[in-house]
Amino acid sequence: METETATRWLTDAEQCAWRTHLEVNRLLTYQLEKDLQPFGLTMNDYEILVNLSESEDLRMRMSDLASATLQSKSRLSHQITRMENAHLVRRENCESDRRGLYAVLTDHGMATMQKVAPHHVESVRRHFIDLLSPEALTELDKALKPIAEHLRGQRGRP
Repeated sequence: METETATRWLTDAEQCAWRTHLEVNRLLTYQLEKDLQPFGLTMNDYEILVNLSESEDLRMRMSDLASATLQSKSRLSHQITRMENAHLVRRENCESDRRGLYAVLTDHGMATMQKVAPHHVESVRRHFIDLLSPEALTELDKALKPIAEHLRGQRGRP
């Protein structure tokens, strides 16, 4: 029979840190999304374009892209359809696996990335990087790495 353990409630300091993290995450995502709107892109669009632009031959298997962007295959498929309609990407069959598909960055998609990337980087600087000292950025990176490693290890677990 399992023994019940007492809930480890958050201290005031822990609760404050947690809620600040949630608020910053929501507000920053909202602002970055808002700054991409004039280009007709969402953060999901931009993340897909970045992944494809940084991949070999400007292509990724759909399953790998879904994993990289933390999207379900179904959701990614709908996203890619929308991006195909905007001529940013196209799908190609995988010759080595007839069931597999690639998402491929089009010339228009690459031109869009080249146009939008400087604006996005400036938005990230204005709303995040430039608000912190170099030392604070180093500390933030150091503090968040164990969390990222832990969560990467949880992926795929029920």
